[in-house]
Amino acid sequence: MKKSFYIIVCVISVLLFTSCGTYFNQPFDVNKARIGENTSPVSSIKNFTPTKKTIIGVYKFRDQTGQFKPVQNGSTFSTAVTQGGTSILLKSLEESNWFQPIERENIANLLNERQIIRSTRQEHATNKQQVKMYPLLFAGTIIEGGVVSYDSNIITGGSGLHYFGAGASNEYRQDRITVYLRAVSTNSGKILKNVYASKTILSQGISANLFRYVDLRRLLEVETGVTKNEPAQLAVKEAIDKAVELLIIEGVIDGLWKPSGGQPEIDIIKENYEKEKREADATGLFNRKQEKRRSRNSISVLGGVSRINGDYSNATFSPGFDVKFKYLLKNPKFSFSVGLGRTELNNENIFNESFFTSSLNFEYNILPYDRLTPYFYAGIGSVSAGDLDRTLMKFQYGLGLEYLVTNKFGIILSADHNMLSGDNLDLLVRGNRNDQILNVRAGVNFYF
Repeated sequence: MKKSFYIIVCVISVLLFTSCGTYFNQPFDVNKARIGENTSPVSSIKNFTPTKKTIIGVYKFRDQTGQFKPVQNGSTFSTAVTQGGTSILLKSLEESNWFQPIERENIANLLNERQIIRSTRQEHATNKQQVKMYPLLFAGTIIEGGVVSYDSNIITGGSGLHYFGAGASNEYRQDRITVYLRAVSTNSGKILKNVYASKTILSQGISANLFRYVDLRRLLEVETGVTKNEPAQLAVKEAIDKAVELLIIEGVIDGLWKPSGGQPEIDIIKENYEKEKREADATGLFNRKQEKRRSRNSISVLGGVSRINGDYSNATFSPGFDVKFKYLLKNPKFSFSVGLGRTELNNENIFNESFFTSSLNFEYNILPYDRLTPYFYAGIGSVSAGDLDRTLMKFQYGLGLEYLVTNKFGIILSADHNMLSGDNLDLLVRGNRNDQILNVRAGVNFYF
């Protein structure tokens, strides 16, 4: 019982310490107002300055999803996405240092105030004075677009363990928000550039509890936990920041705006953008890298144990090793492998002999682009006695797990079942079932 209790305590500790930043900084006091959080990482485009800031106008940039905030029970009319997208976009344009945004969202208020100023000055002006006002700036480019999607619960999951009144659990949920931006020429109405960016929103919750009778009439009950939700407004800000960055970069590449450093800076911006784009193309929806990590050829060296299932009793695990060559096909999910090995088979105090093995397998990799991938394999082979005077054909099938430490080096764990074509491998024929062998192997894989 003490051992089980210690296991529960360890699980609870792991779950708490994985979110220790939130758990050990719980808000117990009222916080004062502060400067807004810096949501986005430092953009590479901020290292460059334009030859001239572009005057740009934004009439509206709002939520186009119409989606309400998801709740567990009941209904709500609170929107899932902030309705202040225009203000966020104007802030991002200003922070980029490439644009000079001008007021257009509430242009009616601006024109009305200018009219009040003009009327007041005319009313109090003498005959010798002239009423003058500075002309309004006009934008050669306007920005259109909006928040086009808010996908809830694209990934949900969790884990937990409860035993004898003690337990802990962990839950998470991931949402996704997508924004589009387009730059439009006010002179011709031509869409100069159209970009989009997305950002995930993470919500996590951990809890632990203990419920136990410490005495016949005394009950101990302990609960703790914490939930962390990434603010949707900050996610919108970060997505808009990224979209503005892409608008600048693609505009520089297409010649819409020019950096002060000329062609050398354009080449640097283009090189960095192409590198980031290749990474984005290789990344799936759930942030999984679709990168071809494994080379066509590889050699594996494995060691482990083998156990015969034959006609004698008291079979034991004995050492063995294998060397395999694997060739990946054009589709990296499929491959062929050829292997040679040596193993001992033993029945305690009855049978003990060494054998040479060979195999030809067809393999299927479930996650060929991931570092960690399970795989299945099946094929044919042979088992020969140490002096090669006794050889049996076999059919084998098994499963394995490979983890790539680097793109050239991996660690393998596998297990397979071998069904032989005869029953005399252990020099005894008994019953209707042929001899069988179970292999468990672990080793390394080298790609070249």
